[in-house]
Amino acid sequence: MKKIFFDTEFTGLHQNTTLISIGLISDCGKTFYAELNDYDKSQVDEWLQNNVIDKLIMSEPRIGEDEYYKAARANDNPIGNDLYNSYSVQLRGNMETIKNELERWLNQFDQVEIWSDCLAYDWVLFNQIFGHAFNIPKNIYYIPFDICTLFKMKGIDPDISREKYGCGEHYSEMPKHNALWDARVIKMCYEKLIS
Repeated sequence: MKKIFFDTEFTGLHQNTTLISIGLISDCGKTFYAELNDYDKSQVDEWLQNNVIDKLIMSEPRIGEDEYYKAARANDNPIGNDLYNSYSVQLRGNMETIKNELERWLNQFDQVEIWSDCLAYDWVLFNQIFGHAFNIPKNIYYIPFDICTLFKMKGIDPDISREKYGCGEHYSEMPKHNALWDARVIKMCYEKLIS
């Protein structure tokens, strides 16, 4: 079963929060990163602006231009095969576009186990992309896993800096609160915890 590590950024720790971005990375290195253009901008406070919105990497398109979309073949997909059998993607769009692209990206995996960090909000927002939990793609195992629990089981304080633990001495240079980067950190922590 493939492991996929993911993180989200959203408009606040409250019931009506909206998704700003989502990043996923598989244990084999394929990535999905999306920024939403239809999150509730009225919920953005100064902290979110400075720490999340200002770190988004795609800008709003100019009038007449399409939203950002980039798909890249994975190393295990030689030229000539269908791009969508093994690829990474980066895009900006509304919730419906993100849902369709995420379903297509997830379809390249047979069975998927989802891992995150303090995933209470992340998992709810992941499910919300598909409408509700019963609509998530069938290849996704319905029980998510949390590295917080893994830290605790390994006798490590779950409040440890993920960047420092996963990245070592280079952690201060990393772009915290970018969903794809945070997903990479979760993956690095997981790999270190199980090694």
